[in-house]
Amino acid sequence: MKMSADLVAQSPPAWIEAVMADFDSFLPDHADAERKASAMAMSLIAKYPNRTEIIPDLIETALEELEHFQQVYSVMQERGIQLFHSVEPDLYVKSLLSRMDNGIEARFLDRLLIASVVECRGAERFRLVYEALPPGDLKKFYHMLWASEAKHGNVFVKMALNYFPENQVYTRLEEWVKIEAEVMQSLPIRARLH
Repeated sequence: MKMSADLVAQSPPAWIEAVMADFDSFLPDHADAERKASAMAMSLIAKYPNRTEIIPDLIETALEELEHFQQVYSVMQERGIQLFHSVEPDLYVKSLLSRMDNGIEARFLDRLLIASVVECRGAERFRLVYEALPPGDLKKFYHMLWASEAKHGNVFVKMALNYFPENQVYTRLEEWVKIEAEVMQSLPIRARLH
C-alpha cells in the first residue's frame, strides 16, 4: 500500500536556478520552514490530544524537524548568515490551509494530508538542491534531508489511515496533489523552499 503522494507537477527548473543563485537567502528560509514543520507537528498534538495513536509519530516528527532546524542553523553559522528578523507568511502553506474542508473530521484529515503533500514537495526540492550542489558536506546534508522528508510524507498518510477508510484517504490525497500543483505553480519563483 502506497503511503505518500505522487506530485502531479514538478518544480520548474527556474526554481533551482533561483536557489543556487542566492543560496545564502535560501538557507534562513529553509531553517524557518524546518522550525515551522516542528511547530506544526506539536500543534497537531495540542489540537487533537485524544488522537493517541498518532502522538508518538508526531513527537518523533517534531523532534526530527527541530533537529533539521538545528543542522541548517549550523550551516548558516559557518557561512555567517543570520536568521530572518521577521518571518514572512508562507503563502504556499497559507493557500493550502485556506482550501481545507469544513467540519471537525474533514479538517483533521485535510491537516494530515496537507502535511504529507508539503513534505513530499520538500523532498522533491531537497533532491533538486542535492543534485545541484557540488560534492561535499552540504551535498551530503541535502541528500539526508531528501530521504527524511520523503519519510515524513509517508508518516502523515499512515496517521490518517488510523482514523479514516483507505478509499477516503487516497481519494482526498489525489485531490490534494492537484490543489498543491495549482498553488505551487501560482507562486512567484524565489530562493525559498516554497
